[in-house]
Amino acid sequence: MFSCVQLLPRSLRAIAVGLALAVTVGACGSSGSSKSTPTSATKPGSTASSKPTTATKAPGPTPAQAAMVAARPFTLHVPTAVSATRPAPLLLMLHGYGATGAIEEAYLRFTAAADAHNMLYAFADGTPNARGSRFWNATDACCDPNRTVDDSAYVTAIIADVKAKHAVDPKRVYLLGHSNGGFLSYRMACDHSDEIAAIASIAGATWSDPKRCAPTQAVSILQIHGTGDQTIKYDGGSIGSATYPSATKTVSTWAGYDGCRKTPDPSPPPPLAIEDKLPPATVTSYSRGCRNGTTVELWTQPQGVHIPPFLPTFPESVVNFLLSHPKP
Repeated sequence: MFSCVQLLPRSLRAIAVGLALAVTVGACGSSGSSKSTPTSATKPGSTASSKPTTATKAPGPTPAQAAMVAARPFTLHVPTAVSATRPAPLLLMLHGYGATGAIEEAYLRFTAAADAHNMLYAFADGTPNARGSRFWNATDACCDPNRTVDDSAYVTAIIADVKAKHAVDPKRVYLLGHSNGGFLSYRMACDHSDEIAAIASIAGATWSDPKRCAPTQAVSILQIHGTGDQTIKYDGGSIGSATYPSATKTVSTWAGYDGCRKTPDPSPPPPLAIEDKLPPATVTSYSRGCRNGTTVELWTQPQGVHIPPFLPTFPESVVNFLLSHPKP
């Protein structure tokens, strides 16, 4: 169970033990709970619950969405330089199975990159199951055992809440997910392609059955996956009786959704260093013929595990990909 944990620097092992709970239940990887409650003001540069700025920026969530957010508060980080009137990009991070938004952020550390690019940065918690492990209902493979929680609607409610209280650029709404959160990122791109500009999935996967996903608009995709991942396997696998596709199949499927050419670009971007003490990740890119300037990209990390020790530059690399792919 702890093979991937033992490969981490000691400073990350406490976080990784929680994230590695995924292995024990055969699901997708992380641990915990984040609590914050909407109030009347957010101090710039602070991490706080969703709160209004100087004016309402959008019509606001529906009553059903407001009820979801009230029942399941989320955390919103507002960089100091974010303007009350100039629309800012929004990044929503989705944790892995068994984790919380706060634990995942302590591991991935995207706050500094959000500050550097004046991005509103939100993270939330999945629902605890009978064992107390938090999960997202994403695809049939991962990770709601009863398929009853509507997390697609919940994440949409978070976006609506932030849009109502802050100036959000509707062309730059992005999702970042790890493991179970990566699966949900793909689910959101399927269900709400009109709203999501791009996603970044770390060790997630899309629906195994391509017919379960019917995006109405093109969405840029970044899949990040290690070949040594024994939890969500690079070459695909199953969780219980449900299968999930390989990393290569996931991106080729999305290249098809986006109208890209069927074969990867002949001259992809150069390898990119994203993990400590491992060779650079190779890059497979689909950008030719894709609708609305979208790109589908796979960063394959040789020997990479499920909870890798990312380099400090990793968040910046991911954010740069996302920001370079807004909606038209």
